[in-house]
Amino acid sequence: MIRFALILSLVFLTLSSIAMADVTGKPRVVDGDTIWIGETKIRLHGIDAPEMKQTCKTPKGKQSECGVLSKQFLSGLLSNREITCKGDERGRYGRLIAVCFIDWMDINEQIVMEGWALAYRKYSVDYVRAENYAKSMRRGIWKTEFESPWEWRRK
Repeated sequence: MIRFALILSLVFLTLSSIAMADVTGKPRVVDGDTIWIGETKIRLHGIDAPEMKQTCKTPKGKQSECGVLSKQFLSGLLSNREITCKGDERGRYGRLIAVCFIDWMDINEQIVMEGWALAYRKYSVDYVRAENYAKSMRRGIWKTEFESPWEWRRK
């Protein structure tokens, strides 16, 4: 019985350390809220960026590729820099859900504060203040008319 409990404890500790492990490296950007570091696909916690095919309408009535612009912003922010992502759960598509950092800077928060993603309130309220700031300053997509990414996906 003690041996079984010891084995079970070791398995739990091993799985916990895998799930809790930091992922560090130079990322490849998939879109405005998803990256790869090595073999790990990461969904940025608490934010939702426009989808790659999603467009927004500028004040002059033109269509703007806001999903592409969101990805470009994130690519520029990360620009060949090493980052660290911290997460302890996987989402429904198997991606690690994480908060990522360049040194001390919370990348997730920065994307929202610059207006290229929204706080994903369905899962977290961590970035609502950053979203309110971006909206009040008319940054990023807040300069345009747009649907929230979750509404756009629903259609």
